[in-house]
Amino acid sequence: MIHQVTNPIGVMALAKREIHRFFSVANQTIFPPLVSSALFMYIFGIAVGSRVNFSAMGLTYLQFIIPGLMAMHLISSAYENTSSSLFIGRWHNHIQEILLAPLSYIEMVLGLLAGGVARGMLVCLGIWLVSLFFTPGSIIHPLALIYFMLMITVIFSCAGMMGALWAEDFGMLSMWNTYVIIPLALLGGVFHPISLLLPGLQIISHFNPLYYMVSGIRYSMTNVTDTPVATCAIVSLGMAAAVFTATVYLFKIGYKLRT
Repeated sequence: MIHQVTNPIGVMALAKREIHRFFSVANQTIFPPLVSSALFMYIFGIAVGSRVNFSAMGLTYLQFIIPGLMAMHLISSAYENTSSSLFIGRWHNHIQEILLAPLSYIEMVLGLLAGGVARGMLVCLGIWLVSLFFTPGSIIHPLALIYFMLMITVIFSCAGMMGALWAEDFGMLSMWNTYVIIPLALLGGVFHPISLLLPGLQIISHFNPLYYMVSGIRYSMTNVTDTPVATCAIVSLGMAAAVFTATVYLFKIGYKLRT
């Protein structure tokens, strides 16, 4: 495995292509999560939340779900961007252009990764801007937010690439996001605090890695969390390092890339 980036111009060119790709279809990649989040904020945060006696963590229900929505769409946007890009590249066989380029395996991954990171962060910050129409709020820990956004987008951009390499058709491509990632995110505390669950379910929730990521985003936005933020940071960093290494390894061995 090559651990040095020796062709930054090539990496930037690939990153630019990936970012342009999702910007060119912004009506499918950027605006849908903003619209759905606005609906969630209105229906659950205002229409329903205002009628529910919710005082967990000293927040209103709307203030509680905003970081959860940011985390959920951050995860799904990063995953969808790299999974669709790489799978379509395999499907139409123009992935060979990248494989023949003067890029190391780690540089290929970094270039593809840039698109998922950019799209995830753009969607996440867009949801926060939308939330300002419903309730005033500021980012209490901006550096922590940047850290968790970066870790989460790296994790799920790499997961998207791994899913795209594994998938044989479009049904398999969406399987992980539909049946694993989004359910784990929802069960990780997007709409409910873990402290309100039964003791047994609380223990199970602590084995859900997405719980720590949602908690990290919520801490960054509200300064409250039901688990130590240091634990959230360590879990996120460990997962990011693991999936990035695994993704580079799959590119190195040419897993379903070379025919």
